[in-house]
Amino acid sequence: MTVRRSNRPRPARQRGAVMVLAVLALLSILLMAALALDGSHMLLNKTRLQNAVDAAALSGAKALQQVLGSGNSATLSRDAALATLRLNAQAPGNAELNSALGTGGASFARVELAASVYGPFSFPGPLNARYVRVSVPNYGLVGFFWRIMDTFGTAPEKTVAAVATAGPSPTNPCDIAPMMVCGSPDQYNAANELFWGYRFGDLQVLKGASNNDPVIGPGNFQLIRLGGASGASDMRDALAGGIERCNVVGDTVPTEPGNNVGPVAQGLNTRFGVYDGPISSKSASYPPDQVISFSTPRMTFNSNVTPPRAEYQNQPVQSRNGDLYTTSHALLDFNDWQRSVANCPNGCQANGVFERRVLKIVVGNCNGASGGSTSVPVLGFGCFFLVQSLPGGQGNQAVVFGQFIRECEGDNVPGPNSVGETGPQIIQLYKTYIDNSRTPSSDS
Repeated sequence: MTVRRSNRPRPARQRGAVMVLAVLALLSILLMAALALDGSHMLLNKTRLQNAVDAAALSGAKALQQVLGSGNSATLSRDAALATLRLNAQAPGNAELNSALGTGGASFARVELAASVYGPFSFPGPLNARYVRVSVPNYGLVGFFWRIMDTFGTAPEKTVAAVATAGPSPTNPCDIAPMMVCGSPDQYNAANELFWGYRFGDLQVLKGASNNDPVIGPGNFQLIRLGGASGASDMRDALAGGIERCNVVGDTVPTEPGNNVGPVAQGLNTRFGVYDGPISSKSASYPPDQVISFSTPRMTFNSNVTPPRAEYQNQPVQSRNGDLYTTSHALLDFNDWQRSVANCPNGCQANGVFERRVLKIVVGNCNGASGGSTSVPVLGFGCFFLVQSLPGGQGNQAVVFGQFIRECEGDNVPGPNSVGETGPQIIQLYKTYIDNSRTPSSDS
């Protein structure tokens, strides 16, 4: 038997090539794991960080609204924002954020203020700042398989960022006091801070007395009805804050004839911690303001001079930029109240509620309104600070004095605009802009 031999070369062993393929496959698997695990980790922490920054901006803007006019409003606003950020970081599941925040806070997050939602933002910001921006530009995260990407080049740092802007927005209020002041539609110029004829700090009569010339017509004392409410009992509860009726510009409101001296005093005086008559059993439902002090003796209204005027110890009361005074007395006013509130809880009512002394009042177009029960078109809504409580008693003493202020806390839903407005405001989040060209931030 003849054995034939082949001269063809045998194939080389493939063990080295298989090893390379195995390594590449393993790297691919690790890369996919890095993208899946670390990517999900980044997305989760980005969401958590954005939620915390949103809450911090809202808290800072709310605090700023409450301490406007105080000398340290920017610091108080920043402290409130960082405190809220820290509380969110301490929530379950946020251990990594809490660790990154550390004990400082200010080095991790920036809090800045501006007069416009478009900026420029800085700290402490301008004196008329209304908007708060909180930003975390570089939040470094733990890497699991992240460094595997270094195999294919230098991997970027595993970080996320977030920014949020919050501030006031005008709203049509629901918690309206059942009183009305008359305004002029031709005297509204926000640029000159003229609102239906009213300027910041102006002292106004919110409800007339029996010996005053009525501004609406005989029998009317600037009281209005809210919804189906009517009568003295409803008026008392409404002035204490127990009846809500949402209104919008362009609506009409019905007037409520009669002086209602006792119910008006009993309702409004709950805001000063005084409970008389039937409402005394509802003191828990109607807490006082945080600051209830006012000048004594009370201001009075002199209708025997032309023009009629508010007086303090027989001297005419004057107003300038929120200050009330006579030639010989400085009176407790809105500016004093605002400074006292900024210092709370020192010297404040333990059960006090912010802005209980601030009323949201309908500004009506009273031209052509007659006496008795009539309807008046709504021009807008103004915020008025109650200067003093009511003494009650005679109808000629039942004058309610209020100072017109630029803005106050609102309820209901925010409006579409953020600038050039006054009256009730609600704090909301805004899109963050990163330059003067109003370029939106990708991190907000």
